[in-house]
Amino acid sequence: MTAGARLRVDRISLHFGGLAALDDVAFTVGGGICGLIGPNGAGKTTLLNVVSGVLPPSRGDIFLDERPTTGLPPHRLAALGVARTFQNVRLFGELSVLDNVRLGYHLHQHSTLLETVLRLPRARREERASAAAALALLDRLGLAPLATAAASALAYGDQRRVEIARALALEPRLLLLDEPAAGLNAAESEQLGDFLGHLRAQGLTLLLVEHDMDLIMRVCDHIVVLNFGRKIAEGPPAVVRGDRRVIDAYLGEEEPA
Repeated sequence: MTAGARLRVDRISLHFGGLAALDDVAFTVGGGICGLIGPNGAGKTTLLNVVSGVLPPSRGDIFLDERPTTGLPPHRLAALGVARTFQNVRLFGELSVLDNVRLGYHLHQHSTLLETVLRLPRARREERASAAAALALLDRLGLAPLATAAASALAYGDQRRVEIARALALEPRLLLLDEPAAGLNAAESEQLGDFLGHLRAQGLTLLLVEHDMDLIMRVCDHIVVLNFGRKIAEGPPAVVRGDRRVIDAYLGEEEPA
């Protein structure tokens, strides 16, 4: 079972000139699935960019298991067990689905460039191992029948799932997901929710940015709500759903039957 990481976001702010994209945001993800929600432009993806090392904050700190990680580049964070997907799918379209996922295993391979070029025994063993692991991961996501297809030929929803598989190939302890249900139909979204629940049961910590409120309310243990770069609420799904600030800023009132 994976030992999930503990993420602590400590008073993070990020300014672009006079614009405060994030303003004094603080929360802790101690395990399970934490949803990060809010209107468009609330700062959700920006916060993921800070946590994953894509953007340095103007102020504040990020801790992973109480180890300071503020300002570390993405490849250093990946080595510490942080993986993410992006709002816009970033696959190598000309490569097969299997090869896209195999790329995620590069951190766990030790063959030198010379060993790889000459196809020496260790390089061949690692190549076989990464292919088998990638295929098993695709099977868990229901994508094994597409393993040999070019990534660019896949439907958008399938490309989303391939990107999640590639992130999982890093064998992370903290997985950051930016709108993974975008482009999925209701059945696919339900399947994704079941899979995220399986990852939680395996011990993985997840931070999930998503607009699919049915998915958020079904799978999340804890929810953080942003609006205009500030945290306006957090708590269990039932508490957040009934918070007047969240209703006014994001959820809105339910239409009468």
